[in-house]
Amino acid sequence: MDQKLLEILACPLCKSSLLYDKKNQELICKADALAFPIRDDIPVMLEDEARTLSFDEVEELRK
Repeated sequence: MDQKLLEILACPLCKSSLLYDKKNQELICKADALAFPIRDDIPVMLEDEARTLSFDEVEELRK
């Protein structure tokens, strides 16, 4: 994921910054507990395409 692109991307719902999860190829919104997929190096910033983070995943982000 290009660092400059990551700096300008924001959650389409709440406009907060996103975390890059390299392992799962996702952009994480901590505020909404959503993970947006990255497909073929392109972030898919659609609410319908995002998955909801599990309770354990949210707790891990808070650490």
